[in-house]
Amino acid sequence: MPTRRTGLTLAAVAALLAGATTAVAAQSDGHGSGDSRTATPVSASPSGIRHLATAVDLPAGAWTDVPLEVTLRRPGTYALDADVRGRLQGDPPVNTYITARLWDVTSGTAVPDSERLVYQVVDSNAGEAPQGGNQTAPITEQIRITRPTTIRLQALHTDSVGTATDAQVASDTFGRTALRYQWVGF
Repeated sequence: MPTRRTGLTLAAVAALLAGATTAVAAQSDGHGSGDSRTATPVSASPSGIRHLATAVDLPAGAWTDVPLEVTLRRPGTYALDADVRGRLQGDPPVNTYITARLWDVTSGTAVPDSERLVYQVVDSNAGEAPQGGNQTAPITEQIRITRPTTIRLQALHTDSVGTATDAQVASDTFGRTALRYQWVGF
């Protein structure tokens, strides 16, 4: 049998959940897929998610800004989480790979330790059929901020041997590239 204290606790939990639902709903930017063309969330919500709207071709040898970013509005510590889908193809012999990282646009520096190998194609047997495929890699880090901060996804395509015929960060109905954030406290 519920006591008065239990009833108050349940009411507090229900109010908290209702507030969280409202905050997540307010995060929507009007694009059903979470399109990142509007990089700044419309609310100061402590959590949110963005999805890459299209594939991004990666030139070899340079960090490329992927049009996927979030703005962290409140000071404190945030958990950042990305799923990065890489697509590569090349004619052997080939050794090509994609690395991704989170970039702090506000400070102009990489989020420490956020670099991840997304996908690599290695085949040293000349004359074989083209090699390639898709793979998704996670990036999970925490960041502490003292002012509003924008975080963007970046990717680097590297050809160590041969040249990739396709190198992309991809996002479509077969697999999304996404960037999430969650405020975890001060």
